[in-house]
Amino acid sequence: MAKADKDEGGWGKLIRDVVVIVLLVLGIHSCVAKPFYIPSDSMMPGLRNGDRLVVSKYPYGWSYASVSFHLAPKTPGRWFGKLPARGDIVVLEHPVTRVDYIKRVIGLPGDTIELKGGALFINGKPVKREVQPMLSIPVDANLPGPDSSLGRFIVKDAAGKDRLELPIVRETLPGGATFDTIDMGPGYQTDDYGPIKIPADHLFLMGDNRDGSADSRVSVQQKGLGGPVPFDAIAGRAEIISFSTDGTAQWYNPVSWFEALRPGRAGTNLRPEHDRNVD
Repeated sequence: MAKADKDEGGWGKLIRDVVVIVLLVLGIHSCVAKPFYIPSDSMMPGLRNGDRLVVSKYPYGWSYASVSFHLAPKTPGRWFGKLPARGDIVVLEHPVTRVDYIKRVIGLPGDTIELKGGALFINGKPVKREVQPMLSIPVDANLPGPDSSLGRFIVKDAAGKDRLELPIVRETLPGGATFDTIDMGPGYQTDDYGPIKIPADHLFLMGDNRDGSADSRVSVQQKGLGGPVPFDAIAGRAEIISFSTDGTAQWYNPVSWFEALRPGRAGTNLRPEHDRNVD
């Protein structure tokens, strides 16, 4: 009898320990921070397919979207809510499909958003745009990503290796947040949009790869966000790149895990720079 009690106690303790660990991990993921994987090129040039990020959960307060693995029912409201700033990169639950997306905050509640020929206007004023030198990035197994629109920018370098030569436009939003975008030129459906006024408690989100992002400009039927997104759908803020891989790692070969790391990506701060000369 004593042996049975001992065995039962051992199994019971093991189960309790596992439950505590699971709850602890879920609590940290939901309330503090979680990892996030970039699966596409929609946030190029800043974020690349294969980047791993740290996403903080607390800057905007907590809602159903904060709970990791989509375990919480969709209920309205937010605890200790604080609106993002223009230019923040946020992770959100798609308002319909509940799939995780990552986009940049462009418009806040009450803003009027319009695009004309790819140029962004906020509250009737054009956003500052500065054409930058072409950005050259090596092509690898993760870049361009799946279903990417960037394939036409692949060229051969002097050594015969494939590289992406990307047209970059630096934008500076009201408030001074400044960051690089990709502008692939005229003729894209998302070049003209609006004007639309953002409702209360909603945000307008866009990808930095302006002609290759399913965001607030794109219908839900086309895998976009279908307009401004409820604030409650925001799960957290992207903070830093923890590491990035080129897609060549093999799970059975630990050496390949290190060989696949992209140099210079780890530690990249994802908060936007600010131009102090812009109000």
